[in-house]
Amino acid sequence: MAILPPSTLGILGGGQLGRMFVCAARDLGYEVIVLDPSPDSPAGSMASEHLQTAYDDQQSLDYLAEHCAVITTEFENVPAATMQYLAQKKPVHPRAEAVAVSQNRIQEKTFIQSLGLATSPFIAIESEQDLARAEEFAYPAILKTATLGYDGKGQMVCASAAEAVAAYRTLGQVACVLEQKIDLAREVSVVMGRNADGQSFSFPLAENEHTNGILDVSMVPAAVQPELAQQARQAAEKLAQGLEYVGVMAVEFFIDRDGQLLVNEIAPRTHNTGHYTLDACHSSQFELQVRMICGLPAGLLQCHSPVAMLNLLGDIWPEQGIPPWDAVLNTDKAFLHLYGKKQARKGRKMGHINFLAKNVEQARETLDRTRTLLA
Repeated sequence: MAILPPSTLGILGGGQLGRMFVCAARDLGYEVIVLDPSPDSPAGSMASEHLQTAYDDQQSLDYLAEHCAVITTEFENVPAATMQYLAQKKPVHPRAEAVAVSQNRIQEKTFIQSLGLATSPFIAIESEQDLARAEEFAYPAILKTATLGYDGKGQMVCASAAEAVAAYRTLGQVACVLEQKIDLAREVSVVMGRNADGQSFSFPLAENEHTNGILDVSMVPAAVQPELAQQARQAAEKLAQGLEYVGVMAVEFFIDRDGQLLVNEIAPRTHNTGHYTLDACHSSQFELQVRMICGLPAGLLQCHSPVAMLNLLGDIWPEQGIPPWDAVLNTDKAFLHLYGKKQARKGRKMGHINFLAKNVEQARETLDRTRTLLA
């Protein structure tokens, strides 16, 4: 049975992804309860109700279970025990076991390879002895912490085995993966939804550019051959099926200079590279999340316009005041989205802009021109 408005939906996590989920859900007529410990939660400020407690606060979890028809999450580091506890009482999508796979890079890459999908060559590092046994590993390589690394955090590029040992010590000698650096041609991603009946639905492939490990620009349509785009969509669907996933997830891919498609990582949630869907598609990734967890049809996921998306980081905020938003708001077919965060910090995601145009080249030109006005 579909969960229909005005039912109440619950979401664990109150950042910008949660905020945009709340907006999509409320547009469709749902109420939303957000559980997030931050008093300045971007999602909490938009929700019907904000439970400002820890994720393992049993009273809050019981309240969610009592008042919500279904519960979802906006980030992957929610304690598995929290999701498992809630799942005993109400539907929780995605399930805790699916989220857990993406919480640990060793488990994630092992899972990806178990489905016959390619990743960049890697080895699990749990001690310096593991690094010593990796002397024949091809460098340069990237040492990444197995858990809690995101947006370039917990990662160090290593040119040799000696540098890998030094990096391992710098990262605190925690469990890591040592991943061979790829001769990269492009980075692309698929944002997709899967419902409880096992049906999958994908948005058009996005081509992405990162700076210092943080997403900078996404462009759609991606400049890849249709066959490769189809291969990426099929790989994402295979991963979702293997995880028995329900909800929206993203899969990031590398394309090397030989044209080989390599799975980089899975994000069990809506994703930064899917923000273009808010203005360039008939239905956004956040509406799709609502529809998937509520058992509704997927909606229309096609793009009605080429688009380039610019991530807005706290770096562009002046010490006093705000960036010159008139440069954006006076630009035709430029759509500004700010996340309601109280404090701008270097590297912090504060918002994004979608630039629509007749083709992606024109959209990118407008993006670059606007960026110079905001710098």
